[in-house]
Amino acid sequence: MILKIINSILILAAVFMGIKQGTAMVTGKPDMVAMFGKWGFDKTGLMINGAITLIAAVLILFPKTFVWGNFLMAAGILLIICFHLQDRDFKGVMIEIPFLLLNLLIIYLKHPLKS
Repeated sequence: MILKIINSILILAAVFMGIKQGTAMVTGKPDMVAMFGKWGFDKTGLMINGAITLIAAVLILFPKTFVWGNFLMAAGILLIICFHLQDRDFKGVMIEIPFLLLNLLIIYLKHPLKS
């Protein structure tokens, strides 16, 4: 029971972060535009990436689409990690790794409402 509560909190944290980052990308916040702009993303590419992040965050909430949502979120984080590695920005990589591990942990623990 306690494990389900902890997993629920982790899921809500991941969904909150996904929605926060997704809306920042869709609305074109200056820090997001600057970070993704150095990797060749224009505003349209940033909006598409943000929309995918928002969709992934919503998919995590439902047991049937739980794995797909986490997979999309982890793929987006892995993309950012790869771009940081390409720039040799190891501080950026170290910042992103806990978020990737969070999605993998959530997948391992499974959805708390799945029977």
